[in-house]
Amino acid sequence: MLKKPPKLKRTVRAKAKGNVNIATGSEAMIELLIVMFLKGLSEEAKAKAFEEKSATIGAHHVRAVSKKMLKKARG
Repeated sequence: MLKKPPKLKRTVRAKAKGNVNIATGSEAMIELLIVMFLKGLSEEAKAKAFEEKSATIGAHHVRAVSKKMLKKARG
């Protein structure tokens, strides 16, 4: 069974050096951006696996496209 993802506020506060206040609208927007990034990453990994004629998406497929996706996300 899959675990539930951690709450965003707790994760952001743990990563930040101090307490960070996040408005509810901002929290929803951040979660939406994360989901959109993960969807794009999975689509690129799927295309990479298809190029290699693999039936499953492996960790090496995700690693192969992650650098390109992170550069694209930065802008």
